[in-house]
Amino acid sequence: SRRSTMPDWRGDTQLGDLPKELIDSILVLLPSKDVGRCRAISKSWRSITSTSEFMLEHHRRQPSLPIINGEGWPSSFVLFRQAGTSSSNQKLWPFNPGTRFHSDSCLQGTCDGLIIVNWGSRLYVCNPVIRKHILLQQPQAGQAYNRVSGFYRHHPTGEHRVLLVSTPCQGKSNLYVITVGSTDPRHVTVKMPIVLSSYVEHRFLVRLLPGSYCPPPVQHRGSLHWCPPCGTGDIPRGIGDIIVFDTEAESFRWMHTPAQPYSDKKLFEMKGELAFWGGRYSSSNIGLTVIDVWVMQDYKVGIWGFQYRIDLSTLEASRQLYLSSHKKKKKIPLHSALQWFNDVVLLNERELLIRFNSEHVLRCDTDGKFLGMVNIGKSQYRMMLTQYYLSESIIPIPSNDMQEDDEVPPFIGHI
Repeated sequence: SRRSTMPDWRGDTQLGDLPKELIDSILVLLPSKDVGRCRAISKSWRSITSTSEFMLEHHRRQPSLPIINGEGWPSSFVLFRQAGTSSSNQKLWPFNPGTRFHSDSCLQGTCDGLIIVNWGSRLYVCNPVIRKHILLQQPQAGQAYNRVSGFYRHHPTGEHRVLLVSTPCQGKSNLYVITVGSTDPRHVTVKMPIVLSSYVEHRFLVRLLPGSYCPPPVQHRGSLHWCPPCGTGDIPRGIGDIIVFDTEAESFRWMHTPAQPYSDKKLFEMKGELAFWGGRYSSSNIGLTVIDVWVMQDYKVGIWGFQYRIDLSTLEASRQLYLSSHKKKKKIPLHSALQWFNDVVLLNERELLIRFNSEHVLRCDTDGKFLGMVNIGKSQYRMMLTQYYLSESIIPIPSNDMQEDDEVPPFIGHI
């Protein structure tokens, strides 16, 4: 078996003489798995790393990593850490390698270091680092179709909450807020600047559900933001095309996207600001696509600022769309392998990854400079960018006596 890269300090008594503050400052820099190993080595280290202050500070230092969907060929969901490293793809628990193909609905939300997984009609909140899970209490269990619309941190209380749309067999959809660790789902009235009929409200809630073409919401400034590709349904035109849910007031409002026509558009967060990308076909090169990146300059007023354009035709003309082959010391053209140019995710707050085909993505820095191509499907037959992110956490999942996690999760080996 592969040897651990951590030194064996169990016999080194001199470490016990170090000041607690120094040990604390060293341990907080370790990867999550190594913190777990340290807990097994020393009781004092276990005590240090188990305080809420340590766990919060350790989580704060973790990067926000994009999740890639391998669609089970042979991997399921993986975390993408860094381009060009042997350990760039980390399997995401509980989606173990070799498990059966699953649908996108199996991963229904991420927030901080927690993920939401569905198995049958049940929803589970999981912490992939410490490999723990609890059952999420749902309304009208067995009598309605429940889908997670948003997963967020409620800043005033620090609670993790789930925004859930419940659709009964007959009747309109309802909105619920569920606090992780609570057994009491709370019904929420749909509050917004205009009054909606029951039918229009139902159609509005359906548009909040993430799917293949509608990504999960972006949490920014205490609100969730959706940009449905099919619009806001029967809401009057001109009111806005971004749906905003204030997680404190628990009310909806609208914002406008940049006033440019785009065939595809999505929201993300970049450098602490709400960002937007819009894609369209180039007029001079049919089949090649351009992506424009915008950043919100004034959130209160809703003013967008154009940042830069990424144009495939320009990159191809400059022969930048080539993948270097270190073995043969030549460059292999990739333009003929273009399949998609319709998804963007942020990596480590410094790079944009743009979907190119089932194995490759384009890399650009957050100022628009092209950095090259990356093969992120090397260990898989295909890959999809999910718009979900995870920052690792060693913080236990809030629970109560009614939510003790099973000894063996029911979905292990089945997803």
